[in-house]
Amino acid sequence: MKRFWKDVAVAPADGGWQVVLDGRPLRTQGGAQQVVPSAELAEMLSAEWWAQPEEIDPHGFPLRDLTDFALDKVQAERAGMIDRLLRFAETDTLCYRADPDELLYRRQLEQWEPLLTACETQHGVKFERVSGVGHRTQPAATIATLRQRLESADVFAIAALTTLASLASSLVVALAVLEPGADADALFAASNVEEDWQAEQWGWVDDAEHVRELRLAAFRMAVSFLEASRKV
Repeated sequence: MKRFWKDVAVAPADGGWQVVLDGRPLRTQGGAQQVVPSAELAEMLSAEWWAQPEEIDPHGFPLRDLTDFALDKVQAERAGMIDRLLRFAETDTLCYRADPDELLYRRQLEQWEPLLTACETQHGVKFERVSGVGHRTQPAATIATLRQRLESADVFAIAALTTLASLASSLVVALAVLEPGADADALFAASNVEEDWQAEQWGWVDDAEHVRELRLAAFRMAVSFLEASRKV
């Protein structure tokens, strides 16, 4: 499809801000008004439209896609999306370690334990740690407390957290992004400890390194989206 607009602007709207193409406010892919909570996020969305070449790149709108996910999907299925996020807590990758006599265990302990401990302190919860692949159910009180935390988040935060938890296989990592001074690259690296360890030992397999770079870029994008949406 050819680029069909000449001008992109950001304008105030009822409840926030929106992108306007040639004087027409944008709608989500589901047909809703695409209104975001901050001018900064709206400016980031407008930059995607300005950056489009003459032949539109459908993959060049990651922020728009995440915005539409928040407004179309999370808005309509909020409880279900929270349930989905809590499943990452039930099987959080930071809780599943190698056997203590393995060298990988030490790396996991160094990278993961501070994050788990910080999450437990911040939210007043307790996670079960496991060595090996056997599943262990997390305490019901932990899941209930985390549910309350997620229920207090808006649809934009839930959308971003869903992306982050999916990429990290960890709700603990996703929630850490909410904390002041969060280091996106360090958090992603923590979630990727096992893959990076394997690469250090035997090198990257096929296109695994490229896939890691793409996942890191998506992680950074979701962090930027989350941070911008909170600057109201």
